[in-house]
Amino acid sequence: MRRDWDKLLIPYTQAVDEMKVKLRGIRAQFLKTEGRSPIEFVTGRVKPVSSIEEKMVRRHIQPERLELDMEDIAGLRIMCQFVDDIYQVVDLLRKRTDINILEERDYVHNKKPSGYRSYHIVFEYPIQMLDGKKIIKAEIQVRTLAMNFWATVEHSLNYKYSGEFPEELSERLRRSAEAAFKLDEEMSAIRNELQETNHEEYLPEK
Repeated sequence: MRRDWDKLLIPYTQAVDEMKVKLRGIRAQFLKTEGRSPIEFVTGRVKPVSSIEEKMVRRHIQPERLELDMEDIAGLRIMCQFVDDIYQVVDLLRKRTDINILEERDYVHNKKPSGYRSYHIVFEYPIQMLDGKKIIKAEIQVRTLAMNFWATVEHSLNYKYSGEFPEELSERLRRSAEAAFKLDEEMSAIRNELQETNHEEYLPEK
């Protein structure tokens, strides 16, 4: 069975590797041309087999429909400094011709009940295999560093409690998510004020 999984996951591994190179290339271009990039850093992974099997049971996904119904076997994560950067990155992804976006989910301004925030993009990506082209589904999550910190801690706790949080803990997590988003908003406001100040300094005198 392991050998079958290894074969199945080859194109997903290739997709993650290729997309990481491309996204990091975008960051490098921004740094060279503008001195700053909306992409802070990029990570990616192929979902472990144990996680795939667990999700198949939880979501009632039949083996023959795995590649159609599971969208995040290949997953990439783009971290940004500011909330505005998230939407700049999303616009960049929409313009790309090497991916076909199937669905967008804006959890940044439409947070989940848990407090989770991020921007999810499900897309199709072509992989050149030995026997021809194969199109796979993959997911990109775009979020700020603060959102990522919260989501990483929440995920660890979720694993520990098997998703059954005590209500008090759930409420504290929701409050911490709001605190993280307020931090994002405040940092964006500070940046905008600094940009306006710098712009005014270079305006010609009347």
